[in-house]
Amino acid sequence: MADTIFGKILRKEIPADIVHEDDLCLAFRDIEPQAPTHVLVIPKKPIPSLATAEAVDRDLLGHLLLVAKQIAEGEGLARGYRVVMNTGSEGGQTVDHLHVHLIGGRPMNWPPG
Repeated sequence: MADTIFGKILRKEIPADIVHEDDLCLAFRDIEPQAPTHVLVIPKKPIPSLATAEAVDRDLLGHLLLVAKQIAEGEGLARGYRVVMNTGSEGGQTVDHLHVHLIGGRPMNWPPG
């Protein structure tokens, strides 16, 4: 997998507003937030996208979602939030490192695209 901006953030080569870190993932505030709360949760394992994830990644993927939930609770998003994982260029993925968007703090519209 080619190095990405997220790899540089993981290695602390690029600063980020980190809100959570554990042995499996890192979560930080998006630099172009789409809502009052917009946090990216990324695995430390370099998985390019959900399309390339494998069965061995099952626990890691679940962990990312539980971390997003934990952050949402800490951010006071009890009224609701959205969790998004873009996959591929037509899905809106712009960084080839799997990541979960936690977006909240305002009403969400549907459809999102």
